[in-house]
Amino acid sequence: MPLLHPIPALSDNYIWALHDGRQAWVVDPGQAEPVLDWLAAERLQLAGILLTHHHGDHTGGVAALRAATAAPVWGPAHEPLPEGVQRVRDGDSLALLGGRFEVIEVPGHTAGHIAWYCAGFAPAAPTTAPDPASERGQTLGEGLLFCGDTLFSIGCGRLFEGTAAQMLASLDRLAALPEPTLVCCTHEYTLSNLRFARALEPDHPGLADYQRWCEQQRQAGRPTLPSRIGRERALNPFLRSREPALRQALQQLATALVAAGAAASTPAPVASRIRPGPGAAPTAEGAAAAALWPADVHAFAALRRCKDGFP
Repeated sequence: MPLLHPIPALSDNYIWALHDGRQAWVVDPGQAEPVLDWLAAERLQLAGILLTHHHGDHTGGVAALRAATAAPVWGPAHEPLPEGVQRVRDGDSLALLGGRFEVIEVPGHTAGHIAWYCAGFAPAAPTTAPDPASERGQTLGEGLLFCGDTLFSIGCGRLFEGTAAQMLASLDRLAALPEPTLVCCTHEYTLSNLRFARALEPDHPGLADYQRWCEQQRQAGRPTLPSRIGRERALNPFLRSREPALRQALQQLATALVAAGAAASTPAPVASRIRPGPGAAPTAEGAAAAALWPADVHAFAALRRCKDGFP
């Protein structure tokens, strides 16, 4: 059974690595040096690289890693990536280290963003203190998700290229995965996201407990990640934007931010036409976005806009 390891990089990135004691695969290497140092220390051979999207803090180390190791690279079909990257689309799969990773297209943060999901094995989590809320650190459940900048613990990615409808549909797809699934986000944003979530729902006991645990993790120099789908369903406001109580809380917080002059002046993009135009090829994510109620899209866009303007 492979092991999962986060390699810190840049200011707040994690380059996720899977290995079996001989070969390793890495996800979204924004830097090459931390990966090469880790491979040397662990005496591992780099067997492959997986990418979720084109941003430089996720791809900046690819060229140097390929030059040093000749490792092949797989990445999204609809993103601007260097020549030589093997392109994958929604529903494609890749077998590695005894598991099979499925490609899930999750546009929103970027237009062609993908996630990699494996339901076939459950690697051991990085060594951490047990998390009573989710039994983190014990025997793992039913899957592993590398989601790039789409889903964060208690947050989601900004909308740089996609629409709110696309991001909401993408998050719906990820939230439908089994609850024990490990969520391997690429940034250590959890405490920052918790500040917003606690401002939105100050009396939520689960958020308070999780914040205390995350603060202890960071004070001890440990990551707050990976999270789990079950935890995110229960606590993440961006997976709960349809809840009436959360919408009411959002209205109150947004009003307070406007009064304080802190709200974002530019609204998050909302698709004016969710359904694809004539002749457009049908896609799974397009069908999902088309099925959303406009009120849900606008509520999600308001939540994203409020987070963008949160001081």
